Amino acid sequence: MGTKSSTLYQKVAAPIVRERAGFWIRCWAAIIDFVILAVLLAMVVSFLSVAVGSWRVFLTLRPGMPQSGIIEGFGRPFLFAVLVFFVVSSWLYFALMESSASRSTVGKRMLNLYVGDVNGKRIGFWQATRRFAAGRLLINVPYVGLFYFFCESLRIGLAADKRALHDVFGGTAVLRRGEAGEDIYPACGGVLE
Repeated sequence: MGTKSSTLYQKVAAPIVRERAGFWIRCWAAIIDFVILAVLLAMVVSFLSVAVGSWRVFLTLRPGMPQSGIIEGFGRPFLFAVLVFFVVSSWLYFALMESSASRSTVGKRMLNLYVGDVNGKRIGFWQATRRFAAGRLLINVPYVGLFYFFCESLRIGLAADKRALHDVFGGTAVLRRGEAGEDIYPACGGVLE
């Protein structure tokens, strides 16, 4: 009888090891999330340009137009407002969704991925914010962003733990969801399976 209960204890106490997501599946999830954020940004830019009266500038845009002409047409305050909106909306999108009960953005959820701490447990809002600041925020910085993206991609593809730099700084990992038959969306009562 003592053996049976100790075996049961070992089964309950043994941590469930989840497979970490590799580069390509994470890339596809990021593309899905980017499309969602781009559509939101396009809608806000459209409404904002109509509200401030700069919608006619869109009609004068041409391929190869110098950057100075675009800045002059829209004005620095308008472009700054768009940049601030994009950064804030991206931060809230990633931080709120990755710290929610589903623990994933729409792109990650579609591909059965989720974000957890290094042990697979749910992360909080501020840990998700730290993850965002160490990754996606830096990617928006000109010149630095491209180099950082290259380093992140290499780290995911070559490191044994498949964690990007923002995962390391945030103390997180992107993991694959459970096995067949397991409730992979416990907050939704299995509706999304």
